[in-house]
Amino acid sequence: MSALLPVATPKRTLALLGRLVRAHRWLAVAAAVCLLGAAAVSMVTAPLLGRVVDLAVTGGPITGPVLLLAAIALAQGGLAYAGLRSTARLGEQVLAALREDFVAHALDLPLERIEQGGSGDLTSRITEDVAMVSTALREAFPEFIQSALVIVLTVVGLAALDWRFGAAALLAVPIQAWTSRWYLGRSSPLYARRREAAGGEQQQLLDSLSGAVTVRAFRLGDDHVARVGRRVDRSIEMAVAVTRVQTRFFGRLNLAELVGLGAVLIAGFLLVRGGVATIGAAAAAALYFANLFTPINGVLFLLDTFQSATASLARLVGVVEMPAQTRPRRGERPSDGSIKAVDLRYAYLPGQDVLHGIELDVPTGATVALVGGSGGGKTTLAKLLAGVHDPTGGAVRIGGVALEDIDADTMRTTVALVTQEVHVFAGTLAEDLRLVRPDAGEPDLWAALDAVGAADWARALPDGLDAVVGDGGHDLTVVQAQQLALARLLLLDPLVAILDEATAEAGSTGARLLEKATTRVLRDRTAIVVAHRLTQAASADLVVVLDQGRVVEHGTHHDLVAAGGHYARLWAAWTAGRS
Repeated sequence: MSALLPVATPKRTLALLGRLVRAHRWLAVAAAVCLLGAAAVSMVTAPLLGRVVDLAVTGGPITGPVLLLAAIALAQGGLAYAGLRSTARLGEQVLAALREDFVAHALDLPLERIEQGGSGDLTSRITEDVAMVSTALREAFPEFIQSALVIVLTVVGLAALDWRFGAAALLAVPIQAWTSRWYLGRSSPLYARRREAAGGEQQQLLDSLSGAVTVRAFRLGDDHVARVGRRVDRSIEMAVAVTRVQTRFFGRLNLAELVGLGAVLIAGFLLVRGGVATIGAAAAAALYFANLFTPINGVLFLLDTFQSATASLARLVGVVEMPAQTRPRRGERPSDGSIKAVDLRYAYLPGQDVLHGIELDVPTGATVALVGGSGGGKTTLAKLLAGVHDPTGGAVRIGGVALEDIDADTMRTTVALVTQEVHVFAGTLAEDLRLVRPDAGEPDLWAALDAVGAADWARALPDGLDAVVGDGGHDLTVVQAQQLALARLLLLDPLVAILDEATAEAGSTGARLLEKATTRVLRDRTAIVVAHRLTQAASADLVVVLDQGRVVEHGTHHDLVAAGGHYARLWAAWTAGRS
């Protein structure tokens, strides 16, 4: 059963955000000072306009106030630009740090935990959730800060004109406060459920599309369309619920504006009639309150964005704070490539072992083929030996050192896993190869490509090693992509190489090419090969036969064929199928 990745609590989310902002505290201070200055300067506009009104009534000169208004506009614009620019830079740096933390932690998570949550959940977080947080930091946050400052200073300005103007304006506050509280109480859980529904929808789409061959083979198309439909319906249901809450929210804000402006106008009328305030002061008060409409609505509307961004941020922080696979900073270094597995067990779900007490003893430089039927445990055992999964029981030692005692840097050059699912990274062919060895020169790259039989097609590319491959570049065939993976392995030069059905998707001709390349790559190093084609087992030093998570046979190819057991039957079926 799928168990989505965790979501952080509001307290933990704010704590991490605060830590990221504190790393750029001086930029935050500069942004705050500039935005506060811009808001303060803008407050002078309304009293000056009121002064212009009074001068117009009395017939006095208005040139001075008008020029001052122009100067204020320029000062406000300059300070606002500087403040928004600083805030944008702060947001970009915080966002960059958040993305880096997320990716670093995601890559360090135990693979089984990611598999439990589903790749769709993780993908939706790094795409949609990061985009939502990005929008909030780049656009909403600067506007929110500026609007909040304008609101506070405008209320102060109203009170400075006459406390009764401020009191009249405050009649709108209870409605706005109650509306905001009502909205926040309903929108926060709605946004969290909406993000969860989006993650579930993406996971179901990925599951159905990635398993399209199986879906077609078993005529499960209607069932999977129905599953996707239910996920989409759930997303639509949550979107409609959010829209309904938003509509009611803004309707109540309009009522607050009506009440507040009506009260200020009535107060101005009474004060002017009583000779307490001038027409200019009353006009300034009305302008002050009218100018509040935009920032107040902006702040309250941005609560909508912040709620969604907060829900997304909590999903990102949930991954960042997950316990990662820990390795010692300085571990032991294996003396050779020998492998020893003792009473090795593994369970994807507690109490449901899929490997049962596996014993394996591989001398350095030997090639071992893992064979058996589907679901026998071959791939799981390969991942345990590669350190991708941590065993639930027993231990794996390479060169006399337990896997958990090898540090990350040493682990990279100790054991490498190549699967049938090879990813070609977007970039040049040279960059893709240098991922495992950044200091490799062009002669090294060509030597690796030549060793795996890829030099001819690589030279035929328009730009050779500088040709762009991967997304947006030259599409590589299945065989070419697998050759590229083997070339990377050769450049990395690990003590132990583990190949998990690396030729399974290549077809007959391609498989023969890859088998030749594999032979060259595995020469003089310990190798574990999950054999999709039994010709790989026939040439191995040792064959280990797995069935239902247990080793049922082991020995050389010739000995096992002669024994007439499980492997002999597999070999007979294989050779009969090829004749």
